[in-house]
Amino acid sequence: MAKPRVFVFAPADPTGEAHRMLEAAGCELVLGSAGWETPQGDNEAEMARMAQGCDAMMGTSIRSSPITQALMAAAPDCRIVAKFTIGTDDIDVDAATERGILVTHAPTEANWGGVAEGTVTNMLALLKKTRERDRWLKTTAGWRNLEHQGTFVGRRASDGYPGIVIGIVGLGRIGTRVARLLAPWGMRMIAYDPYVPNDKFLRARVERMPSLESLLRESDVVTLHVVLTKETRHMIGAEQLALMKPTASLVNTARGGCVDEPALIAALQARQIAGAALDVFGDEPLAADSQLRAMDDRVLLSPHMVSSNYGSGLKPGLMWATRSVIAALKGELPDNVFNTEVVDHWRDRFAGRSLLDVEG
Repeated sequence: MAKPRVFVFAPADPTGEAHRMLEAAGCELVLGSAGWETPQGDNEAEMARMAQGCDAMMGTSIRSSPITQALMAAAPDCRIVAKFTIGTDDIDVDAATERGILVTHAPTEANWGGVAEGTVTNMLALLKKTRERDRWLKTTAGWRNLEHQGTFVGRRASDGYPGIVIGIVGLGRIGTRVARLLAPWGMRMIAYDPYVPNDKFLRARVERMPSLESLLRESDVVTLHVVLTKETRHMIGAEQLALMKPTASLVNTARGGCVDEPALIAALQARQIAGAALDVFGDEPLAADSQLRAMDDRVLLSPHMVSSNYGSGLKPGLMWATRSVIAALKGELPDNVFNTEVVDHWRDRFAGRSLLDVEG
């Protein structure tokens, strides 16, 4: 029996553990040149050549050439495209579903929990002006600068101070964890997510908003926690930014494509909103000449590392994806299918038909 071929379009396996698991299961690996640190990998034509005859594809995020219809057409017997990350925005999921290919992702708590913690950290850095105070003491002979007063976030019943309003867009794993982390602070929290039932809002102790527009009007901080889809691409653009308070800030630790970046830059330059904390960008790595890099402390930037903590990183997702590939090659359904609507079609094509002659 010929070995099944696995195209690793964006490797992220520094110890080689996952690759050894696949090889021990009887797979032949084809490695691309993209990686988590350098997502600008091979071009589409080169990737299509490497994908020819492959039975599975896997990898971390890739920006230069997403997993397109053309790549999948080069591998007509491909069973699965397995991501090491939560996001699947760099895969043409519709094309995969049409072709009967599973798309799996890796929503590991080590990573999505880290995103929630990083989101709260970014919020507080903006609201409490921690960077400004630190730099003031290190670079001047001064003491207190009253321009660096922070924002009191909790409510104070004694003097009628209402506190601030946190607007959470997307009440999935990360949005819910953000709400739970912020609950002890006593601020008002509102959320918009048309796909989540009312009881989840109640459990998260947030108010359900009828529309994104109403959330934007009321929030002092807007934080995005949605996957990137056709529906959410540029969901925050010039029209939405115009609805926000001039004292409000935007936090994006979801996907860069959810925000119209030029519109955000224009809004910040015009002081239409007060600030932004961004971990993700429309194009990554962020261009050296990006106007965002030249902005002042109203803008907090990080290089798509909000989930990067000791004990997290890509390894949990890498191992999950590896197990999913082995299961699919054995004709078994993995437990983390993203495009669940393809399952019946996939079972008709591959269920019970193993390509592996050894146990993986």
